Amino acid sequence: MEISFTFSDYGYFKFLHIFLALMFRLFCYLLFLFPFIILAFSQSNKRKACKCVCCNCNGTGPRSDLMAVTGSAMVRMTNGGGEMMAVERERQQTVGASMMEQLVPEITTHVLSYLDYRSLCSLSMTNSSMRRAANEDNAWKTLYHKDFTTEQDGIRPGNGWKAYYAATKAIVNINQRFFDIIRERSIIEMGQLWLNADYVKCVHASGDIFTGYNRVIRSWQVAFNWELGIDFQIQDVSARVMTDTAWVTMKAYIAMDHSGLNLTNVFEFHNGRWFLVHHHSSEMVFNDGELPPLLG
Repeated sequence: MEISFTFSDYGYFKFLHIFLALMFRLFCYLLFLFPFIILAFSQSNKRKACKCVCCNCNGTGPRSDLMAVTGSAMVRMTNGGGEMMAVERERQQTVGASMMEQLVPEITTHVLSYLDYRSLCSLSMTNSSMRRAANEDNAWKTLYHKDFTTEQDGIRPGNGWKAYYAATKAIVNINQRFFDIIRERSIIEMGQLWLNADYVKCVHASGDIFTGYNRVIRSWQVAFNWELGIDFQIQDVSARVMTDTAWVTMKAYIAMDHSGLNLTNVFEFHNGRWFLVHHHSSEMVFNDGELPPLLG
């Protein structure tokens, strides 16, 4: 038996074919857009959470301190990009401040007083916050009194205590070099240390006075040729630095005869360096029964 049939509803199947094709294409579009929809939804949730935190809802949330800083500033953000940057800087300076910045100046100065000058200079090169703290004038004043003397507490250095500390340290180093040259008995370096001028003066412990560069250097030549090596220690060094003049006072204790000398060196600044222009030494007078400190 032969069974045959024909599709009399051809138009209906054609419509179904087109409908399924459109649905498949729509499904492909949705599949393509699905990641973007998820991303937009997550960002929307973040904005809602941020708004809740920033506005602090009922005012008792964990960010009430941030609200106090930026409450009025949030409105100004719509005035332009420059205003937004200013607000952000203000927020970072207050909320993101380092622990050192949040300390009161007296505590900061006390903490930094435990550092030497090398450590203080290294600290100033770490970041902007540490640079401001390490360049604080009171910190360098405290360091100056610790390393040099407390006699000059009342002065006000024109360029600040950091610059004054550097100038004083340079003078103290040059003054120390003067005594190193004496120990080394180098007449060449002694000649380079003194200013070549007719007004330089040297007063030795013997009481002899020499004026003028040539006579001063010859006096040191005689001292180096005739005197034996002397073991001495320098103590109580005190320096005062002006714009182009500096002087250093100190005491020298000599081990050989247990005597002492009061010393003064005067320097002048010429052509970018310091030169010795005056040296004075005199014997120290001790009271009866008083002895100079032991040299060790």
